[in-house]
Amino acid sequence: MLDLLIIGAGPAGLMAAYEAKKAGLAYLVVEKGFIANTIYNYPVGLTVFSTTNELEFEAGDLKPAREKPTREELLSYYVRFALNNDLNIQTEETVLSIEESEPHVFAVKSDRAEYLAKNVLLAIGAMDHPRKLNVPGEDLPKVSGHFRETYPWVRKRALIVGGGNSAGEAALFLAQEGAETTLAIFRADWENNDPKQGCIKYWVKEPLEEELNQHCLKLFFLGKVIEIRDDSVILESETGERVTIGNDVVFVLIGSDADLAMLKALGVHTERGKYGEVPIYSEETFETNVAGIYVAGHFTNQRHIKGAIDAAKALIPKLAAALSAETL
Repeated sequence: MLDLLIIGAGPAGLMAAYEAKKAGLAYLVVEKGFIANTIYNYPVGLTVFSTTNELEFEAGDLKPAREKPTREELLSYYVRFALNNDLNIQTEETVLSIEESEPHVFAVKSDRAEYLAKNVLLAIGAMDHPRKLNVPGEDLPKVSGHFRETYPWVRKRALIVGGGNSAGEAALFLAQEGAETTLAIFRADWENNDPKQGCIKYWVKEPLEEELNQHCLKLFFLGKVIEIRDDSVILESETGERVTIGNDVVFVLIGSDADLAMLKALGVHTERGKYGEVPIYSEETFETNVAGIYVAGHFTNQRHIKGAIDAAKALIPKLAAALSAETL
């Protein structure tokens, strides 16, 4: 019987595992992808424009070659943390279901094994569940909800749909590396300069404007996407005009949502949060209304890495103390 099963090996899951090991808990981390899988899915070569203290587990641990770490440096940092601390992690294993077999005993079934745990922490990212446009043709092979790298699309016609930083970065990388690039964006998103409202960050916006000035990037002020076809896309402009553009690849980068299906099946209550639907949980303990089920990362209103790490640092010692009290 495990004291704690952790689902997800991102920053929150890694810190939770570290704290669990330090507290002497019987724990296991199960990850459907790789260690730090959300970081792994960042675009190749991306500079992560967060300060190191917002990304690292301990102050001074993360030492990038330049002021900001790259995707590769950050990925290496998280993997080394797991290896150096000999954390108990099983990767490429997908959790299929969680059932409460009796109070505070959860049967967790994966595609490899079944586990019993007194407590379960869901610390899963949301990149596996990108939001969709829900338009005809969105299931074509050329359409993706993720952007990884530019090189397959050099001299190809690329359309990016989205108004946030991920869409801006993809458009910038593609335009800089020789793709015939169009960014379809709502005017309000393009003109938004408020970081609190999810604007394209200035270090992406300024070079995007330079690509526009050099005619390496086209901007389309979007009303809506009408249809995606094999070699074209039909768009409606903000004024209602329908336009057909030739196209080889479409990146739909309009955000992502955590998959709440397993939590709802357990009876966990949810609500609309800052970033979408999230479980209702204690801000102090991160426990849901189902005793023994905890959440962190994209399952909370703390979507930034630092918030996810801090949540794990806070909740595991309290959980360990509660388990210790039960044995007295």
